Amino acid sequence: MNDYCLATYRCFDEKADFHKKAQSIAVGLTVGSWTDLPEAQKKSMEPHLGLVIDVKIFERGANPALQDRYADIQIAYPDVNFSRDIPALLVTVFGKLSMDGRIKLLNLSFSPAFLAAFPGPKFGIQGVRNALDVQDRPLLMSIFKSVIGHDVQGLREQFLQQALGGVDLIKDDEILFENPLTPLTKRVEICMEAAKQAEAETGQKLLYAVNLTGSTSRLAEQAERAIAAGANALLFNVLAYGFDTLHELSTNPNISVPIMAHPAMAGAFYPSPHHGVSASLLLGKLMRIAGADLVLFPSPYGSVVMPKDENMAIKHDLLTTHLEQDYMYAHTEGIHLVPSLKTSFPVPSAGIHPGLVPLILKDFGHEVVVNAGGGVHGHPMGAAAGGRAFRQAIDANLNGSTLVQYAEDHPELQAAITAWGVKE
Repeated sequence: MNDYCLATYRCFDEKADFHKKAQSIAVGLTVGSWTDLPEAQKKSMEPHLGLVIDVKIFERGANPALQDRYADIQIAYPDVNFSRDIPALLVTVFGKLSMDGRIKLLNLSFSPAFLAAFPGPKFGIQGVRNALDVQDRPLLMSIFKSVIGHDVQGLREQFLQQALGGVDLIKDDEILFENPLTPLTKRVEICMEAAKQAEAETGQKLLYAVNLTGSTSRLAEQAERAIAAGANALLFNVLAYGFDTLHELSTNPNISVPIMAHPAMAGAFYPSPHHGVSASLLLGKLMRIAGADLVLFPSPYGSVVMPKDENMAIKHDLLTTHLEQDYMYAHTEGIHLVPSLKTSFPVPSAGIHPGLVPLILKDFGHEVVVNAGGGVHGHPMGAAAGGRAFRQAIDANLNGSTLVQYAEDHPELQAAITAWGVKE
């Protein structure tokens, strides 16, 4: 009995016979040819043949959001055809096909045998909460701003002000690379000193996600250096390095801190309805399988907007306990549950201010990291007050109060509302 992984595509064409198109994909991306093979050879090649599972055709006008004729096609690929790694699977199901006209990879479902090679997040949501000793509320993160050209003392002061505001996590800017002014180990040491200083005042633990950069072959070594210097989290530009690199880092026994996945370069893959890879697969399912404990992605609220339905699909893939398979599995219909993976924290990002907190918590619930950049640093009373304003907005929501009501006794929140308004 074969194991299969299932790919779901959306293929656009005004005249194509989509059933023939699906069959050509299933054959072309597996055995290469079929009808011309001798019967004896077909028997030996059959375990490697892709299977067309479903073709749903939508004529022009059937979907108001897409003024095109298209089909959603599902094809099962035998696990025997590829090694147990994400690059091998992606090249199999979408390598040359990604260049074959208007076609988008919507989803991948994995066989239990394939997924068994991926333990998923090492810490996950519960592990991150345990590290921070915060179990009963959404988390708050802030971001360094204007870090290029600053020395370590300038970085330390910026870090300290954010930490004093009561944030749970602080991350490097994704464009902060190894440099003479703020080298990795020195940056970690001085920022963790500031974290201890803030903790003495606030009583609150904090994770600092330092940006892991450099040549791919030395990333694990860099991570170990950062951890030895005191780093308690890592930021990683996954799409620049590849999912398999994240997988290697997350499964490395010497890398014992949570990994935060940044979505840099994701815009080259997901926004087009006709090309690329869906946001939920790119920033949800594959990030979680590869081992990201926290995943950043554009929010539907702020300055880099992703449609809300795509946000909710990412949330689903990061938080669903089991990833279900519901395709014909080795010629037997049924639903197959893969091994449970730890869940990953969703981190909707970009353009977030305290007045948006009610919307974020309404859409994502409590298992979310509220990620603030300009909403902290641009606060009229300073960065520390910006952090407090966010914490006050979270508290107001948890207490069942409106932000306007809660702001009457909380000047930091009031100043934020005056600056940016409220959306509840």
